[in-house]
Amino acid sequence: MSVAVAVTDSPEGRLALESAVAEAQKLGTGLLLINLTLHDFAEAEAPSGLEVTVINRSGRGDRDPVTAVIDELNEHSEVDRLVLGVRARSRVGKLILGSVAQRIILRSPVPVLTVRRDATRR
Repeated sequence: MSVAVAVTDSPEGRLALESAVAEAQKLGTGLLLINLTLHDFAEAEAPSGLEVTVINRSGRGDRDPVTAVIDELNEHSEVDRLVLGVRARSRVGKLILGSVAQRIILRSPVPVLTVRRDATRR
């Protein structure tokens, strides 16, 4: 059993990481960190006190983020849940930009725990 988290360069990505660490600690499991940022995840950034496996992408050209996350979940059968940071978007925003989070939620082979920032913290 393990917890996976998709980490982006956004406040939602950082919240997802914090929430995934708390979930893994609560369950006493390891953490699969799927790095969707445009830089490698440094060891100093990885949470301590947990067994952490970091999957770094090699930049924008390394697969669609949705494909990257789904591929990693399919490769790591020990993962039994994914933590994902989300934010509210207008209907027009979703229509124009789409939603990576929504596509991941709909395609994920494991249950997804979504977390979002409190409106007062924006």
